[in-house]
Amino acid sequence: MKIRFGYVANALGLWDASPSKSLTFARYSSLPKDERMDKLKDVTAQNLDHTKRILHYNIAHEVKLYRFSSSLVPLATHPEVMWDFVKPFKKEWEELGHLVRTFHLRPSFHPNQFTLFTSPRKDVTVNAVKDMEFHYRMLEAMGVEDRGIINIHIGGAYGDKEKTLKRFHENFKSLPRHIKKITTLENDDKTYDIAETLAACEKENIPMMFDYHHHMANTGNQELSQLLPRIFDSWRGRDLVPKVHISSPKSEKAFRSHADFVSLEFILPFLKMAKELDRDFDIMIEAKQKDLAMQKLVEDIAGIRGVRRLTSTAVEW
Repeated sequence: MKIRFGYVANALGLWDASPSKSLTFARYSSLPKDERMDKLKDVTAQNLDHTKRILHYNIAHEVKLYRFSSSLVPLATHPEVMWDFVKPFKKEWEELGHLVRTFHLRPSFHPNQFTLFTSPRKDVTVNAVKDMEFHYRMLEAMGVEDRGIINIHIGGAYGDKEKTLKRFHENFKSLPRHIKKITTLENDDKTYDIAETLAACEKENIPMMFDYHHHMANTGNQELSQLLPRIFDSWRGRDLVPKVHISSPKSEKAFRSHADFVSLEFILPFLKMAKELDRDFDIMIEAKQKDLAMQKLVEDIAGIRGVRRLTSTAVEW
């Protein structure tokens, strides 16, 4: 069993490299009209440049998994802005894509919690589609849409899970087919457990993104050991190695919050369970210390008897 590791958005090992510098609509509106577009482009240029620095950092440290920031382009989907963020940065997007393809990186996006398909309000579904299209356009601008993933949660229950799940599948039809093709669904820590999320994935024929921390906060009624083979099998349709999210609780009181680093003791039961399947998979670290937490966890896992380190960010057990 081979496992590769990656992290989310910001490389803390780099100085001043945030790829998520923002520009609020209030700040944008307060600027003189002839300065607004320049400010948008300036912030976007910084985010793209920092992302390029991060990719070079990842390549140097043999990090194959990376989740791009969803905040790369400020106000990209705001109804009063909706600007063309591709043409002015065609070269920059292509440079990012070249790095992803040349060094065989695995890119992904994770839109925020407001991108959902369960709401009874049509405008929420319309906005969800717009946000998914925005993320797809970024992958497309890089020329890596064929290997990218856009991961979302099912959403709220609105007081009736059964009815809401039916509405999810109906609203999900609004998503263009080419975007649905690269979409994954993730179990969450409060509402939809692994069994419910997996059932939705199998019905839509899309992969399931398993989150172990969320599962431990919302275990549901079925054993993980019974469902993990099906969760991994859901990736066969895309011919991709399964991918999971790993983090650990900040504390017993703040169990759902992510800790700075990942506790090996907390995730070891899952790793042992996965080992029984003897399937390769990838792990996205969602700890607050980002790449530093990833590096520490790889070192901790490499210390387990029978585990062999393959690269800076990959092990074999």
